[in-house]
Amino acid sequence: MTINTRQTLKGLLLAGAASATLSAAPAMAQAQAPAPETASTQSAELSDIVVTARRRSESLQDVPVAVSAFSSEDLEMRGAADLTTLQYSAPNMTMQVARGSNSTLIAFIRGVGQQDPLWGFEPGVGLYVDDVYIARPQGAVLDIFDIERIEVLRGPQGTLYGRNTIGGAVKYVTKRLGNEPNFKARAAYGTYDQKELVISGDAPINDIISIGGAFAVYKRDGYGKNLFTGAEHYNKDVVAGRLSLEITPSDNLFIRIAADRTDDDSNPRHGHREVSGATPDSQVIDDVYDTRAGIGDKNEVITQGVSMLAEWTVSDAVTLKSITAYREGESDTDIDFDNTPAPTLDIPAFYKDDQFTQELQLLYTGDRLQAVAGLYFMDGTASGAFDTVLGGAGLTTLTAGSVDTKSYAAFADVSYDITDRLALSVGGRFTRDEKEGTVFRANYLGIRSPEFGNPDAIFLQQRTDYTRERAFEEFTPRLGLNYDFNDDVMGYVSYSRGFKSGGFDMRGDAVSTPHTVNGYDPEIVDSYEAGLKGSFLDRRLSLNFAAFYSDYKGQQVTTQVPVPGGTTIASFVDNVGSSRIWGLELEGRAVFTDAFSAAFALGYTDAKFKEFLFYDLASGQFVDVSDTRVFQNTPKWNGNLTLTYTRDLANGSNITLTQSTAYRSAYHMFEAADPNLDQKKFALIDLSLVWTSASDRWQVGVHGKNLTDKQYRIGGYNFPGALFNDSIIAFYGPPRTVTGTVEYRF
Repeated sequence: MTINTRQTLKGLLLAGAASATLSAAPAMAQAQAPAPETASTQSAELSDIVVTARRRSESLQDVPVAVSAFSSEDLEMRGAADLTTLQYSAPNMTMQVARGSNSTLIAFIRGVGQQDPLWGFEPGVGLYVDDVYIARPQGAVLDIFDIERIEVLRGPQGTLYGRNTIGGAVKYVTKRLGNEPNFKARAAYGTYDQKELVISGDAPINDIISIGGAFAVYKRDGYGKNLFTGAEHYNKDVVAGRLSLEITPSDNLFIRIAADRTDDDSNPRHGHREVSGATPDSQVIDDVYDTRAGIGDKNEVITQGVSMLAEWTVSDAVTLKSITAYREGESDTDIDFDNTPAPTLDIPAFYKDDQFTQELQLLYTGDRLQAVAGLYFMDGTASGAFDTVLGGAGLTTLTAGSVDTKSYAAFADVSYDITDRLALSVGGRFTRDEKEGTVFRANYLGIRSPEFGNPDAIFLQQRTDYTRERAFEEFTPRLGLNYDFNDDVMGYVSYSRGFKSGGFDMRGDAVSTPHTVNGYDPEIVDSYEAGLKGSFLDRRLSLNFAAFYSDYKGQQVTTQVPVPGGTTIASFVDNVGSSRIWGLELEGRAVFTDAFSAAFALGYTDAKFKEFLFYDLASGQFVDVSDTRVFQNTPKWNGNLTLTYTRDLANGSNITLTQSTAYRSAYHMFEAADPNLDQKKFALIDLSLVWTSASDRWQVGVHGKNLTDKQYRIGGYNFPGALFNDSIIAFYGPPRTVTGTVEYRF
């Protein structure tokens, strides 16, 4: 698409936004002025949103948990593409595509998360697909299709959701099949030759069995080019599918078997040089989406799995559930850290993982008592290898290994209505993780090791070679009180503990950091929260407020620095110390008339290290550098405002205009502030216009994203110095795009 065409589209879309504002203004004024109520204004109220944050169905306004929920209809109207768009709707959340990839997920909630996606490291925000825990971040940037809703639970969820949910949890809930045949086809075309097709449908075979499935293809040219190889850069090439079978032998028994697979052949993202190096081909390129990477453009990520849910309604009060799942994934990729044709700092890599999980749940619902209890087991393996190629020195370091994990847990959570207005909830979970880590690391003379295609490489030095076992145990309690001030306003206070397992550093260099063979300890978060949820103005306005304070201990931080002498890069994962985090969150929805509504959110996070123990390679000692360290991926302020205006047309159809603005204050890429990589404050403006036919079968939309074409960083690498040719690399979020969609359903 040419620049003139883009500018024309931008002008049309911004003009549409202005038109929507002018059209909506009289409607708002009418709602505020005294006027006789009509049938239309009487019906203008918020609808209930049902969530399963506490493993049972509850109204969003009644659940004493800080949770955001987004229905499939809301996400479609906004033109949401994948999970990362949630960060611009949910407060105090960062959800990005990882450095150098197209489908690896990096997530932070309330300052807690994990940026390093290497095998063996575990995220601090749990991702669940239909209550199945996704242990690895590779392939976890899920495209949004064939869903019912997505829930974002903020704060530690260690009681009901278990290990590695110390920041929170994201629940991706797919649709159950209906009793009637359904079909939906959605096609999209947009800038950068974006072409998408999503087809889904389901049908009953008989009174007992129903089948369904969805198939999606996502294609898009790159936002930039690899100026050395000519390949697309920041492109998309994804094929995904899902099949499900539902069996209902009787009124009290339900079985669902589901399988899914995603193939991502998008090119690797090599990033953009933020600082010029010493050579002519290492100068900064004007277009932030371009690169000169010479390592190649090979990348393939495959993730797939199968699961079975069995649900038996024993009585009106008791339900038993079994959730069984197996998942596996493979990644084969190349990342050029220096962004030049020379192999100054190249990283060819592959990852492989698999996991089996089994969860049993007992749910009880009585007049005053509601409870859920269960058992959980996971058996998983994560493995991989990569070369660190230092072309300037003619050296390569091979790193390889695996982590086997067995996790056992028992949990229970009970809520009791002390009075008609006051309720007490108590929960706890005991978790035991057993891990075996194998780490191998060696230096070779030559460009690449034998593992990555150079049989002539000469072995120089073994730096790490061990297999160790460790076990980690933790009890994570939860305690809460909630009080209904009236039928529409509820307040709550709660305490919860989160636990993220310890492990072994897969990059650990035993020569430079001998203590790496001992592994690292778990993280613990103790969180205190107070909240208020209410509906006002005859259910036209909902406001959810939360204030939290977290005591964060044992933070696992990855540090990578050149070893003395410049022969390789040393990596170490340390439990650096402790910190405190506090913040505020406000979410709301308002219905002004049947035609005009708004959704908004505001988040504030103040995070500060109390202790940060940094390992100094030169002295071999730990030094407290907390005064010079900051939290990564945690803007102090963030917020969004979404306005929706719907107008009925004479033929019975309607058009819906949705305008969204998201704001994020400045944030840091790493714990050490770096002006070359840290992102300044910015705002993103989106606009969607959707026409829906009178029969509700046809829908046509135009979705504009990042209309002001804001350039903003979402990740980076920092390897300054002559040996690395000052490889300071940044990765950027999508530029301005416009997408047209057509959907047919029956």
